[in-house]
Amino acid sequence: MTRLAAQNLSVTFGSQRALSDVSFSVGPGEFIGLIGPNGAGKTTLLRALAGLLRPSSGTVTLGGHGLEQTPHKERARHIGYLPQGGKSQWAISVEELVMMGRIPHLGKFAGPGAADRDVVARVMAATDVAHLAFRPATELSGGEEARVLLARALAGEPALLLADEPVAGLDPYHRLEVMERLAGLAADGAGVVVVLHDLTLAGRFCERLVLLDKGRVAFEGDANEVLSDEQLASVYQVRAVRGTYRRQPYLVPWERLTRKGN
Repeated sequence: MTRLAAQNLSVTFGSQRALSDVSFSVGPGEFIGLIGPNGAGKTTLLRALAGLLRPSSGTVTLGGHGLEQTPHKERARHIGYLPQGGKSQWAISVEELVMMGRIPHLGKFAGPGAADRDVVARVMAATDVAHLAFRPATELSGGEEARVLLARALAGEPALLLADEPVAGLDPYHRLEVMERLAGLAADGAGVVVVLHDLTLAGRFCERLVLLDKGRVAFEGDANEVLSDEQLASVYQVRAVRGTYRRQPYLVPWERLTRKGN
């Protein structure tokens, strides 16, 4: 069983501490939303979990073994990472860019085979980018590029997917499509961690939320617990409108509060 875990994790940049004593884990079939205000440490935590940042203290383990001691190719086969605002710098085709997600599964000096091409075709269809297959990756709109990069991450068929604001810049239709796709991955057994600023989507789709504030875990639990009026006022300084649709609760952040919570 592949479980990714951080234990007492701290990350410091110069004299500034971005994370302080954070413990967190994700395993198969879990869909976890990582939320919090700007500067709370969400991206830093995701990058540390992916092995892209060396913690100042604490540990990150993959399947019970230290992440730093795990060979890079093995790490890449287990963990997919979708960065915030990623871009392609090469004028290769979209299909070639998505195929790069298969690299961890290829043998040394081996090219992609029929099975790899089948995976790429499937994830491109699932992310609604199949019609872009032969377009240069440098000639995409922001929303198209976001979906193409998600397809590349999915092409690796990772057991764990770490996605940093994957719906940023997408229109409402594709925001819902991406969230449904991520929820489907978790239902199929993958562990998914997604950084979100959209609390409405976080509350609707994620089975567990981790609320970061000032580099620490402020609260963790299901959406009703984490997105309570008290937590929204304390951490976000906002008040939400709540309702129910098709027997599912929802909330929409509606108005700002003063710093005193009035």
